[in-house]
Amino acid sequence: MRWTIKPKPDSKKLEALQKALQVDAVIATLLLQRGVETYDDAKAFFRPSLDDLHNPYLMKDMDKAVARIEKAMANKENILVYGDYDVDGTTSVALMSSYLKSKYNLVYTYIPNRYDEGYGISYKGINFALENNFTLIIALDCGIKSVDKVAYAKTLGIDFIICDHHRPGDEIPEAVAVLDPKRDDCNYPYKELCGCGVGFKLIQALAQKDGKTAEDLVEYLDLVATAIGADIVPIDGENRVLAYFGLMIINTKPRPGIKAILNQVDKTELTITDVVFVVAPRINAAGRMEHGNFAVRLLTEEEEDLAAKYASEINDYNLDRRETDKLITEEALKQIEDNKEENRLTTVVYHPEWHKGVIGIVASRLTETYYRPTLVFTKSGDKLAASARSVRDFDIYNVLEACSEHIEQFGGHKYAAGLTLLEENYEAFKQAFEDEVSKTIDRNLLTPEIKIDVKIDLDDIKPKFYRILKQFAPYGPNNMTPVFMTDNLIDTGYGKCVGEDKTHLRITVTQPQSKSLVAIGFGMGDKFDIVSDKKPFKAVYSIDENEWQGHVSLQLKLRDIKE
Repeated sequence: MRWTIKPKPDSKKLEALQKALQVDAVIATLLLQRGVETYDDAKAFFRPSLDDLHNPYLMKDMDKAVARIEKAMANKENILVYGDYDVDGTTSVALMSSYLKSKYNLVYTYIPNRYDEGYGISYKGINFALENNFTLIIALDCGIKSVDKVAYAKTLGIDFIICDHHRPGDEIPEAVAVLDPKRDDCNYPYKELCGCGVGFKLIQALAQKDGKTAEDLVEYLDLVATAIGADIVPIDGENRVLAYFGLMIINTKPRPGIKAILNQVDKTELTITDVVFVVAPRINAAGRMEHGNFAVRLLTEEEEDLAAKYASEINDYNLDRRETDKLITEEALKQIEDNKEENRLTTVVYHPEWHKGVIGIVASRLTETYYRPTLVFTKSGDKLAASARSVRDFDIYNVLEACSEHIEQFGGHKYAAGLTLLEENYEAFKQAFEDEVSKTIDRNLLTPEIKIDVKIDLDDIKPKFYRILKQFAPYGPNNMTPVFMTDNLIDTGYGKCVGEDKTHLRITVTQPQSKSLVAIGFGMGDKFDIVSDKKPFKAVYSIDENEWQGHVSLQLKLRDIKE
């Protein structure tokens, strides 16, 4: 692990913020690192308000999208709400369809089959719309690159409204409206919405026409917060407001489908991290193992008993998914070890029978293990399909763009993408991918980095300090959980390896003339020698609460330790 301490902020800004907020230097430093420089910035950060959401009509084509939906309703047209099969797509479809159905009856949903149709808008989906007399398709979390498919739909008399957040290609589809804040010609003030977030802006615009405000749409924000967490978009600006209120709904008045998931895991108060690791995998499992329709059905169900039944089915899919991804990860690791090539800066593996629904998870696990830009391929029909994952601060989307002559189709983000190619192009692409990464990556990025916000002493960790720290949540990209470093630590002599297989480290740390705190390091049992016999060491950690038999105490959650 590389430890990198973030630069100290400007001393004048630090002093001014401390004075304005009456906080200590550590809290002021953490705020400045997150772009909070004034009292007003701090108020917006600590007290998110729905009033801080931007006017949806600032998004290019929003007026056209609203006008086309209103025309469809006035003319009694059938509307098809179309979205991808992942969490962002299925929550988007649930959000848009349930809102439109509250105003209008002729609204139906469509999720493409991951295996039969692949990612995004499909010809099969358009033909379904034709056969069933749909004249308007609202596509969510996909469509920005579907130039040919949107043109094909147009020849059939089917209009498209696209709500996407992926980067556009050179050409924008000729849809009635293309809502995407990442369009070069879109001046919307916030660029990092997820697909469900763009969908929310559209229902916000529709609601404004009815004289309603964002306040009237809070019940939909549990879906938006789930998508924000699952899609790992920045949790700053508008996303912070949406995530904050969405979590509030999840924790106080969740829709029956989300409530049914929470009942399975016996959680009382969820954080964004819980959404990512508890709620999102279950919703995702439907599209991975069976069909994304099951997720939409769960998220739109209003009867609690039925929601519980659907959640139980989805939990079974999730258990299958876990087994499958564990098996494929083991096979992929063996393939890498058996074919180890010296000095490769990328990890690329392929097996024709790997389950397409879990290759993204496997790619993430391989990236954690080898810390290289990673591709996991499987056979999909007559082509190969892959999931791509990157290391921190390296843009894998740009690499795929540079290798596009070998690729049939690709799309995604900086850290995660998907692609398809012809089997005969696999070896040429694999080499091109390696060459492009070798040419463009900073070699330091191939060692995992821990970014440390600030160095502190144990005596700085007081209940008041932690109370303020808790209000930094919800956490996510651009507002990660604060990470601290403390040196000159010793274990008081009670340190031990814990857990069934003794893989975790539990120690009680102290500094000279200082209080002591319990510290837990998951998966760090192999570092016990560093702390044994009261040898001095330094640690990187975050701070959280431990509840044991009704007693709540602060503890350190170790990220790494060094002599």
